[in-house]
Amino acid sequence: MDDHSFDEIIKRVTAELSARGLLNPDSTPAQPALSNPPIDPSSAGWQGVDLPDPTTRAEREHPGVVSPADAEGLTALMSVTPARVAVGKAGARYRTHAWLLFQSDFAVTQDALYRSVDESLLAQLGLFSVQSAVTGGRQEYLLRPDLGRKLSPEAAQEITARCRQSPNLQICVGDGLSAAAVEANLSRILPVITQGAASAHLSVGTPFYIQNCRVGIMNEIGDLLKPDVLILLIGERPGLGRAESMSAYMAYRPKTGDTDAERDVICNIFDGGTNPLEAGAYTLQLARKMIEKQASGVRLKQMEGA
Repeated sequence: MDDHSFDEIIKRVTAELSARGLLNPDSTPAQPALSNPPIDPSSAGWQGVDLPDPTTRAEREHPGVVSPADAEGLTALMSVTPARVAVGKAGARYRTHAWLLFQSDFAVTQDALYRSVDESLLAQLGLFSVQSAVTGGRQEYLLRPDLGRKLSPEAAQEITARCRQSPNLQICVGDGLSAAAVEANLSRILPVITQGAASAHLSVGTPFYIQNCRVGIMNEIGDLLKPDVLILLIGERPGLGRAESMSAYMAYRPKTGDTDAERDVICNIFDGGTNPLEAGAYTLQLARKMIEKQASGVRLKQMEGA
């Protein structure tokens, strides 16, 4: 199409619009009159177009499938699994409600992974803080797990200076992959372990917190403090909408070169999994068994099975 033909089309359309009174060629285009005045969102009776909050329990339990063949069975299925079932679809895509819930739960995961543990909580529980060998923040922590398994030189010096040598139990706390897990469980599980240890006449070293921590850091702490049992309370990898799960890794006299085979773990510590109070009691029970058998991990299981 040449420029002349294009101009002719514009002229014809303009003339037709002018004839209908929709365009004044001598002024700016006329604006069509509004059939209804603008609605004030603050006025009484205003109803917006926003969907309900998808993160509430009621909305999470509401099936997204329209007219299911077995509504009761579908509801029962949703009640026994945290999996994303019965989300429904709009054409070939998820419904908006399911997409918003997914994004919200993903945000919970990212928040737990990238933020730091509340310092006021650590102060309240009497924990001093040290740093692993990670110096480049959380991004480096995620890319370099080897650095998370080592203490910084400053941390090693501070731990040596402030902590008791050769206690029966040494408790450490690490953010791991979820700061939210530490905040959700630490204030409940830590007193159970310390008070239970006192009742069992077990000495407890000075507890402390390690930022950007990986499980393997237990070996270096064992070399420094030489406890009978080292307990590391650490945040687990978060899932979608689930960020409060903690683990308690334990080892008898850990040292450089030890692997996961020398460790035991109590995992899924949170309300809805292993209750933090019960986990604290079980941690103490397992620690006493390690001291009695002078072993942990695979070796302890072999001795129990003998």
